[in-house]
Amino acid sequence: MNWKNTTDRYGSLSIGMHWLMLLLLVAVYACIELREFYPRGSALREGLKTWHFMLGLSVFALVFVRLAIRLVSGPVPPIRPAPPLWQERLAALVHLALYAFLIAMPLLGWLTLSASGKEIPFFGLQLPALVAPDKALAGSLKEIHETIGTLGYYLVGLHAAAALAHHYLLRDDTLRRILPRRGGQLS
Repeated sequence: MNWKNTTDRYGSLSIGMHWLMLLLLVAVYACIELREFYPRGSALREGLKTWHFMLGLSVFALVFVRLAIRLVSGPVPPIRPAPPLWQERLAALVHLALYAFLIAMPLLGWLTLSASGKEIPFFGLQLPALVAPDKALAGSLKEIHETIGTLGYYLVGLHAAAALAHHYLLRDDTLRRILPRRGGQLS
């Protein structure tokens, strides 16, 4: 498979990064949601929070790799048959919102940990604090992070629902363009 986009599908790098980012997001959300099943202060709860932090920061790092791949992979393959202009504009807006989400959420998490005076773990490293400890700021940032996190469920859900609607209702190639070749044979 070609690493660059072609006229009918995304290249292997774009496809791989798309699905890797989805897996990371699922893991980030799973870690923070599953922690609720364990008592406060328990090793498993703390471990899930640490993994939430590290995987979230991985999203932050990889979103810039993904943007670079998008720049060098060539033009986005057009949807066939072409959707109406309003759908193209709405899709562009949702993609922009997704990229903003993928950058803002980990950054807000990093800022929250910094303002809380907590360590920022990243696979054996300790990242530097971005701001000085400030309990009030930490509380505000945490609230914003959690609110946007809830909105993220809807944003990702909208993206997935649109892809499925394009495939099963509109019968265009929106979804097939981003599936790995083996799975690109959806009916």
